[in-house]
Amino acid sequence: MDKIVDKIAALGVPGLILLVAMAISGWAGAAAITSALAMLGGPFGMLGGIAMLGILSLISKGIAQYGFETLFKNVVFELRKKGKTKADIEREVSRYPISKDLKLKIKEYLQAIN
Repeated sequence: MDKIVDKIAALGVPGLILLVAMAISGWAGAAAITSALAMLGGPFGMLGGIAMLGILSLISKGIAQYGFETLFKNVVFELRKKGKTKADIEREVSRYPISKDLKLKIKEYLQAIN
């Protein structure tokens, strides 16, 4: 079991996410990997799931290195440089299929930024 844990831990946060996705898939073996990646990829299927794990890896490294608040502020700054207002960002967040609590938290962080 130690070898398996070491390999999953080497993947970092994306490894944990893949592990959970595989566990809730209801399948075992290759079918569990396939369905987990497809679930994570949404409409883009397995390839989207692989891309999502890559993005999660990048984000988790960024949070570990710089902290959440610094990354959040800088991403909002970049979005504003590209012409989006805070209202535009809030409107987009409202349309996302995420929980109301998460939407409120994101809006609170947006309001805290100058």
